[in-house]
Amino acid sequence: MLALRDLQKSLPICGALLMAALALGGCSSQLADYTPTDAQAHPREPGSYLPVHDLPPDRDQAIIPPDQRAKIEAELAAARDRQSVAAKDAK
Repeated sequence: MLALRDLQKSLPICGALLMAALALGGCSSQLADYTPTDAQAHPREPGSYLPVHDLPPDRDQAIIPPDQRAKIEAELAAARDRQSVAAKDAK
């Protein structure tokens, strides 16, 4: 009987909290449009797409020569092998 009285007392409080949450939730969409005063304004253009057909400018640097590229690849392969051996030893 005591639990029923506690439930009857807490039911209006829970209902009031639920109604307050729903009321504040309805305002959140309007509050989302506000921005801080120091924020930059973003244009709201619905149909603007990224320029996917624009190519970047040509590079000024030369391509790595094949012998230097082979040397770099060999160094990377050696480092990979050292790490795989170290990982096996650690297990």
